[in-house]
Amino acid sequence: MFDLHYWPTPNGKKVTILLEELGVPYRVVPVNIGRGDQFTPEFLALNPNHRMPVLVDHAPADGGPPLSVFESGAIMLYVASKLGRFLPQAARKKAEVQQWLIWQMANQGPKLGECGHFRRLGDTKGDQSYAVRRFTDEANRLYGVLNNRLHDRRYLAGDEYTVADMCCFPWTINWKLQGQDIEEFPYFKRWHQELAARPAVQRGLAVGAELSEDVTKLSPEERDRRAAIMYNQRARPAPAGGLL
Repeated sequence: MFDLHYWPTPNGKKVTILLEELGVPYRVVPVNIGRGDQFTPEFLALNPNHRMPVLVDHAPADGGPPLSVFESGAIMLYVASKLGRFLPQAARKKAEVQQWLIWQMANQGPKLGECGHFRRLGDTKGDQSYAVRRFTDEANRLYGVLNNRLHDRRYLAGDEYTVADMCCFPWTINWKLQGQDIEEFPYFKRWHQELAARPAVQRGLAVGAELSEDVTKLSPEERDRRAAIMYNQRARPAPAGGLL
């Protein structure tokens, strides 16, 4: 039913967790982001923003040709809506889920990504102390947001496990590498441990484990080439002959 253009990152894993929870058939199409697969013409036809994941539904509800969806949050909403699970339809409950899913996309993902980037970078590109402190503190703030949210409710949107939880969870796996102490956030810890024990979550996290590469075995030149692909992108020129 679904093709998932995927690499094992938190944004990819949130989708595999949902698909595993649903128990639906899907095929993983690897997109090696270090190698630059996201810039091939074939992939750009699916996502002009050259980011994975992308989901292709070969049996869309309208009976038409395959339908592709990019942006992990949009994929989560699309799949949950189509299958009728993990996204409540009552207006207030649905709004709760949607706002926490968007919170993850707009806040948790970007800020924890920057936190991980600068903490891994160290001083190889000069003094990073301001950036490390800035994003480690922001990560701490965001964990506090989760902790406060979960102090009187089992899941982010209330008493029901939803796509909001699935979106947020993969970004918290590396809390220690993000400079956080899980004991500081007891309500978050309870939620984290419960989700980590779910078999479908474990299966979703394991998808693509064989695809991961040991970057320490790459040559310095290859590491620099991949860093340039990942972190120093500028605008791609638009094709000539467009609407002007």
